[in-house]
Amino acid sequence: MLAGFAARIAALLPVLMLASLLAMPARAGMFDDEEARNRIEQLRAELKELGKRGDTISRNQIDFANQVEAIKTDLARLRGQIEVLTYELEAAQKRQKDFYVDLDNRLRKLEQAPVEAKTEAPKPDPALETRDYETALANLKAAKFKEAAVSFLAFIKAYPNSTLAASAHYWGAYAHAQAKDHAGAADLFARFVAGWPGDDRAPGALESRVASLEALRDLKGARATLEQLAEKYPASEAGKRAKLRLKKK
Repeated sequence: MLAGFAARIAALLPVLMLASLLAMPARAGMFDDEEARNRIEQLRAELKELGKRGDTISRNQIDFANQVEAIKTDLARLRGQIEVLTYELEAAQKRQKDFYVDLDNRLRKLEQAPVEAKTEAPKPDPALETRDYETALANLKAAKFKEAAVSFLAFIKAYPNSTLAASAHYWGAYAHAQAKDHAGAADLFARFVAGWPGDDRAPGALESRVASLEALRDLKGARATLEQLAEKYPASEAGKRAKLRLKKK
């Protein structure tokens, strides 16, 4: 009986082996499909993560660009303050020198004047003149541009012959421009250049006048000022920029 059973097993053994071999590719295919799906899910997760990183980088770039613009604005403001402080120091030194020269001249005139000398028109009080100028300058440094513009105009009217008249015109024009009163700025910049053409600030004043005229849509006046700047101050940086602009137009 056992011999017969063994014989049947031996007869079936080739069939079982063939079935096993046929089943192996199916199982391999099943494992290959599962591995592919796992790999696809992994790639999708990596793609999603890369997308998140890309969004983060984009936001960081926008934040960085905004920070750069803020820094540029702060730098421009600081440069303006440094320029104001520099001219203020120079003006203070000049005022001190002029005060002593004026005092010395007055004393000499008193010593040499005849008894029945004609009464001269009273001269402005130097201390009051200095105070009024510094009040206008303080408004400018505090970014109170409208107040500064009014103060500088009042100073120019009250002290037309002041040694500070040039600076009053220049900073008054600057204050008007910052207050968006472009007509007033253009007028004062023009008066400054006409009155003190040899001043180091004259080229910059003309360039600022161009900006004010362009804001007023006075393109003809802006071009005429560019031509004036390029002709009278060709070696200055402002003059060089004016030449380039004229070539492009």
